[in-house]
Amino acid sequence: MMSIDLNCDMGEGMDNDTLIMPFISAVNIACGYHAGDEKIMQKTIELALQRDIAIGAHPGFADKENFGRIEQQLSDQEYCDLISEQLVIIQKFIDEAGATLHHVKPHGALYNMSAKDPSLANVIARAVKDHDASLILYGLSNSHSITEAEKLHLKTASEVFADRTYTDAGNLTPRTQPHALIGSEQQSVQQVLQMIQQQTVTSTSNKIIPVKADTVCIHGDGAHAVQFAQLIFTTLKENNIAIKPV
Repeated sequence: MMSIDLNCDMGEGMDNDTLIMPFISAVNIACGYHAGDEKIMQKTIELALQRDIAIGAHPGFADKENFGRIEQQLSDQEYCDLISEQLVIIQKFIDEAGATLHHVKPHGALYNMSAKDPSLANVIARAVKDHDASLILYGLSNSHSITEAEKLHLKTASEVFADRTYTDAGNLTPRTQPHALIGSEQQSVQQVLQMIQQQTVTSTSNKIIPVKADTVCIHGDGAHAVQFAQLIFTTLKENNIAIKPV
């Protein structure tokens, strides 16, 4: 039976977290730098434990004003510290809750920069491995994030997106451009099924792009996040696709 992981970015102060939890298999929890705080981290970890959902860290730039979505040029050591510090923060609350850290998924601009920059991807992967070599790195399918982590023998999960469009190069359409976000439930479901069943995605110019889909991201801050999550969950079940963590 075919299976897929459904992950969602949470702990970012949105009201949707509790409502989306029943429809996902993995959660990426903000570590307080781009969003969230200690209480939100603790609450989100507890919610995930109640539903046996795989718990991941979601480190981003220390920039709450811009939600971590603006690129920052840092030194390799600063990038490393940025990841390491946030992993230490969330690990404390995970340990206190008796939970296990399953994966790491960089957030926002950090995620997209890593996908395109092998040097940054390597720094992030090393920071993750140094924290815990058993962790899984979630990264954009067919990107440097995945290939650099694999060079370090770090486990990876190639990620595709339910609510984002793709360029001809296989990258996510920048949020600054029109049609970057998918607002149609039907379009979102069709894209998810195509990515899982055919291992391809159709770009904004109708080009067929190969992808590897280990995990599908549903953003928790989208206007239709709960509806998308529920519909995708139901559609996958109807198509005999099991939903479980990587």
